[in-house]
Amino acid sequence: MANRHRGEVTAHFGGKPYRLCLTLGALAELEDRLGEEDILALARRFENGRISAREALAVIAAGLRGGGHVLSDAEIDTLTAGESVPGWLGIVIDLLQAAFGVAVVGDEGLEPAAEGASSAPFPGGG
Repeated sequence: MANRHRGEVTAHFGGKPYRLCLTLGALAELEDRLGEEDILALARRFENGRISAREALAVIAAGLRGGGHVLSDAEIDTLTAGESVPGWLGIVIDLLQAAFGVAVVGDEGLEPAAEGASSAPFPGGG
């Protein structure tokens, strides 16, 4: 069972549940993979509400590894998620929302995860 307070989400691949989490190590992997210099730059990368398939795969791979699943990139490439693209994007949105307190929302960029929540990627941030 995923603990949202710890940034965990549950995703189903091929009908099997997996716990995903963007831990500090997973975020470091994601920074490296996407060529970002720090966590704030990583969070801001998704502010425009657009995400490439490469970025979605990187977020999910980091989340799986952060959740304790030892899977290679080749194994992750073969996983299937529900309704294909909508299924994958739903997982990415859940992970970003759990990690940063914001979610990807169409062309409008990032919006607060909950009513009254700050739109800044970090507490106290601008």
